[in-house]
Amino acid sequence: MKASAILLLALGLSACAAPGVVAPPVARPVVTYTSAGLERVIGQDAAGLVTLFGQPDADVREGTARKLQFAGPICVLDAYLYPKGSEPARVTYLDAREPDGSTIDRASCVAALTRRDGGK
Repeated sequence: MKASAILLLALGLSACAAPGVVAPPVARPVVTYTSAGLERVIGQDAAGLVTLFGQPDADVREGTARKLQFAGPICVLDAYLYPKGSEPARVTYLDAREPDGSTIDRASCVAALTRRDGGK
């Protein structure tokens, strides 16, 4: 009797489970942002970036802000330049990604782009 009661309880509970239940998505790895390895880029003006990476692949201006984009086979780097007072715009933030949009370490991207054609 006891075994049949357990079996009936188990069958009853299994009927409550929704068919096709999807497991929760796996979280993407968290990318920590440090400035290590970015010393030669943060604080540069546009001319300094061109000296380092060559001509930008995109140059976007919005108000006083400017974004220079440098692309290579390894990654894409977006350098955001903002003016401070009457001084010329300088890099205050960088974003990097692989060509498919996946995350990549910003310092690794800077290193890869300094070795692309056109960079010095």
